[in-house]
Amino acid sequence: MDHRWRTTLASAAIVGIFFLIQVGTLVLIEPFQREGHQVVEDTGDPTISIVYLVAILVVTGLMLLALKYGGASLLRLLIIFAGAYIALFVFDVLVPDLVTVTVADVPVNVLAVSGAFALALALYLHPEWYVIDTAGIVMGIGAAGLFGINFGVLPAIVLLVVLAVYDAISVYGTKHMLTLASGAMEMRVPVVLVIPVSLSYSFLEEGGPDADGQTDGGVPAEEDDVSADAAEADAELGATAEGQNPDATAEEAELDATEQGVEPDEPTPDGSSTLDAAALEALGPAGIADLDDEELSGLDAETLEAVDGEVESALRERLSSRDALFIGLGDAVIPTVLVASAAFFVDAGPELSFGVASASLPAVTAMAGTLVGLVILLWMVLKGRAHAGLPLLNGGAIAGYLLGALASGLTIAQALGVDGLL
Repeated sequence: MDHRWRTTLASAAIVGIFFLIQVGTLVLIEPFQREGHQVVEDTGDPTISIVYLVAILVVTGLMLLALKYGGASLLRLLIIFAGAYIALFVFDVLVPDLVTVTVADVPVNVLAVSGAFALALALYLHPEWYVIDTAGIVMGIGAAGLFGINFGVLPAIVLLVVLAVYDAISVYGTKHMLTLASGAMEMRVPVVLVIPVSLSYSFLEEGGPDADGQTDGGVPAEEDDVSADAAEADAELGATAEGQNPDATAEEAELDATEQGVEPDEPTPDGSSTLDAAALEALGPAGIADLDDEELSGLDAETLEAVDGEVESALRERLSSRDALFIGLGDAVIPTVLVASAAFFVDAGPELSFGVASASLPAVTAMAGTLVGLVILLWMVLKGRAHAGLPLLNGGAIAGYLLGALASGLTIAQALGVDGLL
């Protein structure tokens, strides 16, 4: 199977993970409410979204300080603990109460606690991609469900709009999210989901702090300024540095190169590439994205430095993570908050079933809108450029929700949850 098809399958897996988190969240919202996890008194108050945003800014600032001043190890432990804590909420409603002990007059589900502890231990001792993805899915389901039953539709929409703007600013403007994403990649924590393109891929062996002279993307450390930016954006914001799907095929790019008097070289018998700077520039970013891994395997630092900036960036993005796609867990969780909120608070239109859970039409169309936004996002980033994820994902969720609400007979004011404020 060639690189393009493997990347397409990996992209489909990302869509599948998003859908799994959405459906899993629908399963948990009613049990969460019964267990008393709805702690916000006025779930329709939009100011709770602003409070949450302030909390995000504070936590982000503290994380950046920890990464800058050598606190990555402590930060990793805190994130693992937070993941186990959220997982406990999930396991507590899904795992039967077969073994229960009482601690301070509170019954404790031993199996649920054991499951959360095992997840934390696996993350700490062996953070391979399947461990990180499993933990991320459980965390995503739990976090979206908890927020969904505490955020009415209006606060949820405000939250999605504000975070979409913040995401764009932090990626295209201040770029501080890139630094945070790079730290998350190195810490091997489920802030980022990892989807292999190759069956032989190992997240533990592909660069990072445990690899000699390598960084996250497997590019030598002294060459990592550009590749780090690409990998960081990919990790946190739904962008991928791998599997570009260019408009032009490699054959078309090579034909174009030939017309310009440049013959792209074939891999040498030992597997290394003999592509020189002139051939790479003639291929351009689109042609580079469609080259086989073997053709890039022997690329050296001297050739990278000889090409122009756009081609160099395309090469570094291609090399930075050729065997996996990365997407931020927050990209799946944040739009799913609106899905959960709509399913819990909006009783309009027909109920649609997914077998294990059902939801109202506005919640289902919010799910569909998120997935449409995700497909567009993947199509954009697979063309070779990193993008902020939440503008498309949150925008798709909101648009889908509004369409479903209107189709269910609600007015715009009712759909937005502002009818009581007017």
